[in-house]
Amino acid sequence: MRKKQIITPTGGIALDDLRLLLAIADRGSLGGAAKRLGVDHSSAFRRLAALEARIGARLFDRARGGYTPTPAGEIAIAAADRIGEELDALDRRLLGEDLRLSGRIRITTTDTLLHIVAPLFAEFRQLEPGIVIEVAAGNAIFDLSRRDADMAIRPTATVPDHLIARQMTTVAIARYATPDYLARQTQRGLGDEDFAEHDWIAPDESLSHVGSARWIAAHVARERIVHRGDSLLALLQAAKAGMGMTALPCYLADREPALRRVGATLDDAAVPLWLITHPDLRQVRRLRVLGEFLFERLRAQDALFTGRESVFADR
Repeated sequence: MRKKQIITPTGGIALDDLRLLLAIADRGSLGGAAKRLGVDHSSAFRRLAALEARIGARLFDRARGGYTPTPAGEIAIAAADRIGEELDALDRRLLGEDLRLSGRIRITTTDTLLHIVAPLFAEFRQLEPGIVIEVAAGNAIFDLSRRDADMAIRPTATVPDHLIARQMTTVAIARYATPDYLARQTQRGLGDEDFAEHDWIAPDESLSHVGSARWIAAHVARERIVHRGDSLLALLQAAKAGMGMTALPCYLADREPALRRVGATLDDAAVPLWLITHPDLRQVRRLRVLGEFLFERLRAQDALFTGRESVFADR
């Protein structure tokens, strides 16, 4: 049987080129794209320059604010997006037929959960040594449809409808500060109930989606905010340094002996903790086994997540 000839476009745009275009368009910078693709900045720069030289057109305008697609770039990105969706769907369908208890699983989660999930990964490694877990930790929202990750453990108010999400527990949020800071505020005549008059440590805009940020934005005036950070760990350290009061997940702050929980948990700040996968991967045996393991282990720590297992609260 005669094989079909695969014809490539004039200029020879490869799949890696398409992935680079999509990553630059998504992140708005070459550095962000390189990080997403797992290559160094100089390699990404050379690949983009070589691609533009081959096709004879500039694809992005470079400015201090980032990379903006040119008209030619817009056309190329739209085509890359269509092709990428088809390739990602094929990749997921083929992976969905994988019944092995071996291979790689890439999990995305927040940096604040690492002290809880890392021991679980170590325990799972003893049970299934053929499975290698890769962790992508951070606050960025990874795209499971594009296989940025195979599974997500995320505290979030909503999950896209096209994904499979199982709620494991609820993440409670509360106010925290050091005893020394609170003593200084008491000398000023401020009690715990006067929280709006305290100095506040708040998340920056990159964390506007998290429960702590939403609660502070709704209840604390901007002029009372004395410090901001781009991670909850940064807020935790600032609070431990005595800079002011902040709102943090109970599973993170309750076990910090330097902090005291102030008042009850904040009902309007709580969010579910989800285990999330893509429906095309539901038949991947290693993902099912790991998913069930994590679901049971994390659900068993419900008291910690909901703030009922407080070591230092109300002392």
